[in-house]
Amino acid sequence: MDVLSDLLDGVRARGALFSKSIMNPPWGVRFAHDSPLTLVTMVRGRAWIVPEEGTPLELATGDTAILRSPGPHTIAHPADAPTSCVVLDGNRCLGPDGAPLTEEADLGLRTYGTSTDAPDLLLSGSYEVAGDLNRRLLSALPPVLMVPADHCHDGLGALIQEEIDCPAPGQQLVLDRLLDLALISRLRAWFTSPGVRPPAWYTAMADPIVGRALRLMHNRPAHPWTVASLAEHCGVSRASLARHFTALVGTPPMTYLAEWRVDLAAERLRGTDETVDAIARGVGYSTAFALSAAFKRVRGVTPTEHRRSPLPTTGQVA
Repeated sequence: MDVLSDLLDGVRARGALFSKSIMNPPWGVRFAHDSPLTLVTMVRGRAWIVPEEGTPLELATGDTAILRSPGPHTIAHPADAPTSCVVLDGNRCLGPDGAPLTEEADLGLRTYGTSTDAPDLLLSGSYEVAGDLNRRLLSALPPVLMVPADHCHDGLGALIQEEIDCPAPGQQLVLDRLLDLALISRLRAWFTSPGVRPPAWYTAMADPIVGRALRLMHNRPAHPWTVASLAEHCGVSRASLARHFTALVGTPPMTYLAEWRVDLAAERLRGTDETVDAIARGVGYSTAFALSAAFKRVRGVTPTEHRRSPLPTTGQVA
């Protein structure tokens, strides 16, 4: 697997928040649930993402925006429109007066607005738990990124709409998986878009030497890698690999490997009941003590403290 595949493989929505807004301009929807990551797609019509500071960003028909916490966000048409409603979660919306929206604004499950045939339709899906997303992936994303309509033709927006409109058993699970697919496909499109400055590790994957070293570490994280053994597999000297890797990725090879192993251990600590010793051996450390030392150095807590701590439910990075 490559680095991006490894990071996206950890995306697992659980109880994601969904809402569909169907509005006549002027309107403004404020999302106040402070989810760690939100996808919004302009199914029809247009709108503007209005940041707390800075210039509004236009959303045309079919465009998707990915918004990373912290902080709530507003989407409006036009950009200076007053707030029509505040979305607290998938089933609770407040009107401009702070009171729950009236039945007239409730157009169905997870759907609200003025009428079903209004010109602007906005679809929103939000991750509720920061632990559902890889912390390294979150840190690589800007606060707002845009994926134009012509960069994605997967039809996932239509599938999400159909699922929202058909509350069959298992609906939440299906919506969770559709949100994962939508995020993965749009991030993949964004990473390869002209003018985008992807994170250093993504750019480094294209390098014949550093890219091979990254794939070796991701494919076999438990292997007792050293700079010398990586260099041998890459066909270069230790000094050349260390210099080239640090220049492209931003950290030395062994530092990167330690951080990746700790990320893997962190997922297994919360996702399994394996012992710390078993997890340590599974990610490349000979003992639980060795993993604990690395974990403390990278994350500031011990593996046991990490396992016992509650999952963050806001924009914190897990």
